[in-house]
Amino acid sequence: MSHDLTPEQRKLRDEVRDFADHVVAPAAYEYDTKRELPYEILAQMGEMGLFGLPFPREYGGQDRDMFDLCLAVEELGRVDQSIGVTLEAGVGLGAMPVFRHGTDAQKEEWLPLLASGRGLAAFGLTEADAGSDAGGTRTTARLEDGEWVIDGSKQFITNSGTRITRLLTITAVTGERVRDDGTRTKELTAILVPAGTPGLTVLPAYDKVGWHTSDTHPLRFEDLRVPEANLLGTRGRGFAQFIQALDEGRVAIAALCTGAAQGCLEEAMRYARSRNVFGHPIGENQHIAFKIARMESRVHAARLAWQDAARRLVAGQPFKLEASLAKLLGSEAAMDNARDATQIFGGYGVLNENAVARHYRDSKILEIGEGTTEVQLMVIARELGFSGAPR
Repeated sequence: MSHDLTPEQRKLRDEVRDFADHVVAPAAYEYDTKRELPYEILAQMGEMGLFGLPFPREYGGQDRDMFDLCLAVEELGRVDQSIGVTLEAGVGLGAMPVFRHGTDAQKEEWLPLLASGRGLAAFGLTEADAGSDAGGTRTTARLEDGEWVIDGSKQFITNSGTRITRLLTITAVTGERVRDDGTRTKELTAILVPAGTPGLTVLPAYDKVGWHTSDTHPLRFEDLRVPEANLLGTRGRGFAQFIQALDEGRVAIAALCTGAAQGCLEEAMRYARSRNVFGHPIGENQHIAFKIARMESRVHAARLAWQDAARRLVAGQPFKLEASLAKLLGSEAAMDNARDATQIFGGYGVLNENAVARHYRDSKILEIGEGTTEVQLMVIARELGFSGAPR
């Protein structure tokens, strides 16, 4: 399977790679240590049009597609996963639901701001007892005098507390539905919540093991009120809409995983050629060379997987299975390559100033965020016709 890039795609990839190498990478250790989001770098990404890649020009976008967004995410993730996921979450999870399901008025209000990179949007699905299990959602929204009144909480919400966060798209329970068999289920609805709305509290950021530069907070809603017109899509279809966003987001996360695995490979190759022990480069030792060979094989497979899923997504073909395969292969490639690169570096590999040390910490999150490894296995099994449930 081969996915040749068009001249425009190669140009985009090369431009983002150059930006990643000369702007993002030199600043990565400083901002990782300070645990701060580099707003000046995000502003440059906005000027490059990266936040508007998959959106039409009428909304300030670049009129490209999700494949092109994934190319950019891979190149950024190669040197700094936090910057890569800030782009991926802001576009694929925050802005894309507005583009997919918003009214014309909602698109006109929000997409130009989000496509410019001057504002970020966040994706509010996960709760203490809900995420993969939608039935555990406890955040509620009720209609009262033409407004949605929202109470509840969310957790692990990326891009939710930055100084340029402008919008949250959340799910809430808006009632009950009765199935044909008489069982009752929660009616989940997606609602737009502008940042700064009274009743919204952004709680202190998490102290994470990795992705230190990425902004992640829990949120609380207390008698928060937004207009009834802030309904996103169809009432009761909120979870289905967010599942679509997650499926698409998994393709982009798989590209981020591939970038991380590629970054570890490049660092390991450089070090193996320059580090001399007993009078020769360590890369001449077969056990080191074989480690690097395995690292290359993982990158190759991960890239083919996300590109196949992205091609299907863009072509309007079914891609749920391919998205989960890409996320599974990519996250394992990133974690395995980070471990092997750290081992090749030896003592230097555990110094946080070293890129492979940051990848080692960051890559574990890739096996958890946007659907754990176990969730991907469940999706793959179901797509193959197996329920995955015990008898």
